[in-house]
Formats: sequence, structure tokens, C-alpha cells
Amino acid sequence: MKIKNIFLTGSLCFLTLFSCTDLTETVYDKYTEEEFYSTSEGMNSLLSSIYAQIPGEFTREGYNGVGYAGADNGWYDMNCMSSDEQVIPHRNDGNWQQDFARFHKHGWLASEGIIENTWNWLYRAIFKANQAIELLEKANADASRIAEAKVARAFFYYLLMDDFGSVPLTTNNKTPSSEIPQASRKEVFDFVVNELTENAELLSNTNGGAYYGRFNKWAAYTVLAKVYLNAEVYTGEAKWTECLAACNKVSEGGFTLHPAVSNDSPLGNTYYELFGDVSPQDETILSIFATVDLVSRNIYGVRSLNGPHAQVLFGFSGWNGTIVPSDFYMKYADNDIRKKQFLVGPQDGGTNYTLEVNSIDIPGADPQAGVRCLKFYPAGKSTGGGASNDFPIFRYADVMLMMAECHVRLGNAGTAKPFIDAIRVRAGLSALDSNPTLDDVYNERGFELNWEGHRRQDMIRFDKFLLSREFKTAESPDFRKLFPIPTAARNANPSLNQNPGYPQ
Repeated sequence: MKIKNIFLTGSLCFLTLFSCTDLTETVYDKYTEEEFYSTSEGMNSLLSSIYAQIPGEFTREGYNGVGYAGADNGWYDMNCMSSDEQVIPHRNDGNWQQDFARFHKHGWLASEGIIENTWNWLYRAIFKANQAIELLEKANADASRIAEAKVARAFFYYLLMDDFGSVPLTTNNKTPSSEIPQASRKEVFDFVVNELTENAELLSNTNGGAYYGRFNKWAAYTVLAKVYLNAEVYTGEAKWTECLAACNKVSEGGFTLHPAVSNDSPLGNTYYELFGDVSPQDETILSIFATVDLVSRNIYGVRSLNGPHAQVLFGFSGWNGTIVPSDFYMKYADNDIRKKQFLVGPQDGGTNYTLEVNSIDIPGADPQAGVRCLKFYPAGKSTGGGASNDFPIFRYADVMLMMAECHVRLGNAGTAKPFIDAIRVRAGLSALDSNPTLDDVYNERGFELNWEGHRRQDMIRFDKFLLSREFKTAESPDFRKLFPIPTAARNANPSLNQNPGYPQ
């Protein structure tokens, strides 16, 4: 059973759906607005309104595709489908729209619903954060709560900068959206770095418990590390030393790699507890809480398997959606415990997942073609609409691989080796025979972090994103490293400049 008491009467649960919907109200029983938001209950209600934006959900408050991960047609799909790790084919039976294939083949349009959903979600989250910060500051609320809201806002701007480059930047909700100035990617980078460095040390040291799923100090420094890791992409200036320093701050949180021991679970190893009902706090830095019919849901295991096979395993039908390209699957060593998440060949329910897929879009693959993935094996409360698996936004394994990458790029490959070796050994592999190269780091990031939302960013940083690959036979033009400003956003604010390469 999953029980989280994160923010309730003194602690607020980031899963809270009952966020304040009218924050302009000036009297709460006998409290004035300032008095209420200076209380623990008032501060928690405002933070709740921000955290409620993060879980992936199909529709919330009239907005589609909202959330970081858990549902579909939003941020997760835009970033993951455009990489080499997954795609949903448009199948011969007509199921699944063709935009997933367009993303995978780098043919997306500025009018794509998934792009518009992502943009709208992020700016709605920023609106909630701006609103909370204004009210908290007006009430002279606790500095740590104001810092928490600012770090959450910086996280949302980091995602916008990563996907779209130059974007509208505002810290208040008074300016009409049509008049918000478009900041350069460098300006957004500087803003995010400043917000994180000014506020990280004000946050709690507590990991888990009441801070499960919240931005504590370690989560804030992990975001900062991610921003520095990709600084050369964002600004043209590398920040490897700064990234390493942020990672070292995270390491002060006492995180370790979660043990990988054989057991009788569906995937046969405790490693997969990292992607189960509750994220283990020894390794997980920031997680999305999910419980079907309560807060979001995790669809990724259900979405991958076909109907009869899922019916045998879970008691409900699968969606027959996401596949893993064979080139990506074949890179894993057979003795790698992380290969257990993939399914290919004959399965229960009369299913046979073939390794090869002839096409993903014309109208596409045979319904049973393609490797499937059960990294998020449905856990906890689950239905045909999803499962209760929490989603790890940041794990310490990622931080260790960031440290390894920084050391290699700074010419200290020998110092990088223990970080990669520890992750390989946990996966049942031997240590590297020699000091790691950048290719070793890149490959290990793919093996360890697949389907967790990091691959597109990694491919861009390692100059792999534009290359031809399975289902994408030609090299992509450079402008595909950024997504276009959505057509609807430009219609609402004609002053927005479209990213180069897209129709102006």
C-alpha cells in the first residue's frame, strides 16, 4: 500500500489535487490574506497549487497533456519520442495517431498538439508559481517556502529553455501574455542559475518522508547540475567544473545506489523497485507521486503491451503502443539485468513481439511488431487506464553519471571510472577494462536512464541527436535541436520570434 503524508496540517502532499482555485480571496474565516499565507496551512496551500501541476495527467482544469510524466501527448512524449529509445508506430489496424512517428523521424510541425500541450502546461505551472511567490512574499512567509516555490519555477523555466530556447520570461502575472518579452536562451539560463543558487541553501536537507516529491536542497542542486551540464548547448560556454560542484553538493545528501538483488518480483530483481509503487529514497532524489484515480497514473507499462498479453499479466488489456527500436535494444548485453525490462518473441496470450518493424507510419507496423518495455511494471493500484508507479525525475545514478561525464570532459577519466563501474557492477556487468571515454559515458546513460526523460537532452549534448538511425534514414538539420514555438502561442503573441528553420 502506498501511503504518503507529505503536506497535510503541517505537511503538504505534492499529490494534492485540491489546490486553491481562488487565490484572490482576501478573508479566510478570521484571517486576512496576509495572515493566512503566513501560517503553515496557508503556505502549504500555495505550494500545493504548484506541485499539483507536476504529475502527468491527461486533462486538468481544461488543459490537455499537462504534467512532466505519467500520461501521454505532453512533455514526456515530445522529449522521448524524438530520441532513439522509443516510438509509437501508426499501426496497420489504424490505431495511434501519426505524430509520434513524426517526432521520431524529426518531422514535427509547429502546429503539433503535443508541442502546444507542453508549452501550455509549463506556462500554466509558471503562472501558479508566480502567483504563489507573490502571495508568500506579501505575507512575509517563511523564507524556505518562498525558496521552494522559486526553485520549482526555475525547474519549469529550465524545461522551457531546454526544449524551446528563447522563450517569454516573466516573474509576475500582471503582464498580459501578449506583452511578455521573449528572453534569449542565455538570459533564461542566467535567470535559472541565479534562482537556484540563491535559493538552494534555504531548502530543507530532509530526503523522503514529508519531503517525498518536493524540492529539497538536493533536488535543487540536481536541477542546477543539469543546467550546468548542458550549458554549452544553451549558451556556447561549457560549465563542467560548475556542474561537478553541484553534483558534489547532491552527494552530501547521503544517496547511494539502490541494491540490485535477485528476487521473486515480476522482473526478478530489486533494481526494478526504483520504478515501482514507491520510489526508494536511498537513490531517488525527486519523484512524481502517482495513484490511479487519485493523482495522475503511470501509463508506460500499460501503453507498451498489446491487449491479450497484458490481460494475462495484469488482468486488464494493454494499449499496444510504445515499442523500443531494435537498434537501441540490441546494444544491451544479455547479462545486463536492465535488459530484463524488454520483451521480444513469443509471450502469453498468443502474442509474439517481433524484433524487426517494417515501418512506423505508412500506415505502420504490424500490431505485434516491435520490442516492448516493462520498466514500469504496473504496481500498486492499477487499471487499464494506468498504474500507481511513481516516476523518478532525478536519481543518484544520473548524478553519478554526470560526475563521470564532467571528469572525462575535464581530462580526468581515471577519476570518472569508479562512478561508471559502480553502475555497471550493479547491473551485473564487469567493470570497464580501461578508463571511460565519452562514448562509454553516453552508452551507460542510455542503458541506465532509458524511458526516464533524459535521452533527447543527452543525444544533443553528445552530438548524436541529428544522426541517421533506425526509422530515420537521413541526418536531421541542425534546427531540429529545438522545438518550434507553437503556432497557437504565436497567434496569441505575434511578437514572438519563431526558432530558425521553422516557417516564420
